[in-house]
Amino acid sequence: MMLNMPLTEPFAVYVHWPFCLSKCPYCDFNSHVRHGGIDEARFVRAYETEIATTAERVPGRVVSSIFFGGGTPSLMQPSSVQAILDAIASHWSVAPDVEVTLEANPTSVEAARFRGYRAAGVNRVSLGVQSLDDVALKELGRLHTAQEALDAVAVARSIFERYSFDLIYARPRQSPEAWAAELKRAIAEAAEHLSLYQLTIEPNTPFFGLHKSGKLVVPDEDLARDLYDLTQTICADAGLPAYEISNHARPGAECRHNLVYWRGHDYAGIGPGAHGRIALDGRRFATETDRRPEAWLMRVEAKGSGITLEEKLTAEEIGDEFLLMGLRLAEGIDPTRYSAISGRVINPRRISILHEEGAVETTAEGRLRVTQSGFPLLDAVVADLAA
Repeated sequence: MMLNMPLTEPFAVYVHWPFCLSKCPYCDFNSHVRHGGIDEARFVRAYETEIATTAERVPGRVVSSIFFGGGTPSLMQPSSVQAILDAIASHWSVAPDVEVTLEANPTSVEAARFRGYRAAGVNRVSLGVQSLDDVALKELGRLHTAQEALDAVAVARSIFERYSFDLIYARPRQSPEAWAAELKRAIAEAAEHLSLYQLTIEPNTPFFGLHKSGKLVVPDEDLARDLYDLTQTICADAGLPAYEISNHARPGAECRHNLVYWRGHDYAGIGPGAHGRIALDGRRFATETDRRPEAWLMRVEAKGSGITLEEKLTAEEIGDEFLLMGLRLAEGIDPTRYSAISGRVINPRRISILHEEGAVETTAEGRLRVTQSGFPLLDAVVADLAA
């Protein structure tokens, strides 16, 4: 199926910096510790090369957002961030109001370095705070204290107009009362955006083994649901409603980069283990680069790109992805756009049943969205609609 992809549609660039000071026990992201250090300049040259190669294949787009994720991008020198942003700007047009986000750990925050990122062109930071409780931070394998996290937020606030931070809840032994107090404290520090994730036990992580052996006990389903509902109420009352299942923002302050993913637009993935969704010759492709940093580096130096997977997506796969991502949003999806990209119509009977169960609703504009009570059952709702 051919896709008509207007060049004016949002187009994002995701840059993955895979290095961390330590590996958190709950993390299944593509992150790596290199105690002996790395040749940062050599890696940056490879990023510049991969950007150039990607832009040759996907020309003429206007970059609306750039996101440095990881790993810990705040371990990069500001000059490295500057070089990567310069490479993006030299190979694509960049929107005048481009959103440029950099993820940072509170352990690696220095005011001078943050000013360097701001000077390089970063205009939004996302801080991996994860908790405002010192005992929980230690259990989560974080290297900072709650006070260091709050100090980092203060530094971010003084330098960037836009900042966000993450918290993890539904942690071992966490009560609704304790979470409410922690969340309200966080909201007092958050200007416009919070990402709030329930702790999930991912395969191939240290937490997975501990949980399996009974040494790590997380809240049961009922308590997790209570914590979720409490989160929605407190944030909404504070003017930070959920615009996506785990993300809360004041109206207009949503992360525009993540909206590119959730609304099904194109994005280029740069760096080790980065994923992308790009249009080539009118067709949509999923791309993925080598996850191993040094292998990615050598592949880019030899071939110009670290891509190890480039798969043409079928209309059905594009439609399923559109449902999976779009129904995470409070705004829901446009069923006519779903039909246009997938060549299918969502079964009206399935919609009707989910309506009756209170899991979905249809807005006055005809958008299909998951209800507040349906969000904790999102995976089941999406599976039902995609069947």
